[in-house]
Amino acid sequence: MMKFNQVGNFLRKNGLRLCTAALVAGSALGLSACSTVDPSIYAQEKPRFELQNYFNGKVDAWGVFTDRSGKVVKRFTVVLDCQWKGDTGVLDEDFTYSDGSKQKRVWTIKKQGDKYIGTAADVVGEATGVASGNALLWYYTMALPVDGTVYNVQFNDWMYLMDDEVMLNKAEMSKFGVKLGEVTLSFRKRK
Repeated sequence: MMKFNQVGNFLRKNGLRLCTAALVAGSALGLSACSTVDPSIYAQEKPRFELQNYFNGKVDAWGVFTDRSGKVVKRFTVVLDCQWKGDTGVLDEDFTYSDGSKQKRVWTIKKQGDKYIGTAADVVGEATGVASGNALLWYYTMALPVDGTVYNVQFNDWMYLMDDEVMLNKAEMSKFGVKLGEVTLSFRKRK
């Protein structure tokens, strides 16, 4: 979701070890891909999360990026301006990081039944998501620029609607199947 110098430093320092670990863990990675929680287990949870209803209008978010050890390495806030026309939505995100830097991301999302397809300038290909009950699971690869190098990092991104105003989001970041860290956010929809 963001540009993290810490991710780039980790990748530069540990790139060879990551490649070796990825090769050694190849079969384990296949198994771990199968162990992801199926969103359908949340089918009976309420309130029902419909992306186009929650992300419609202004939404504020507060988040942290933690490294693999759980240490907070970056804090941020996000202001989202969201609009839908039919089954297509635009989520305009303005990030402000704890170091004073700013970033903008604009998502275009299309609803297809209980599934969603999303694109943004720094997302490689398409994000795909499925909603079930109060949860939404996104999968995508983000191109993260760090010190002149771009790293493609995979996100496994869960959103949980708590009530009409509050949503919690937890995203795991990985490269070569190795966990780099997590992004945790709390969203509040403006009334």
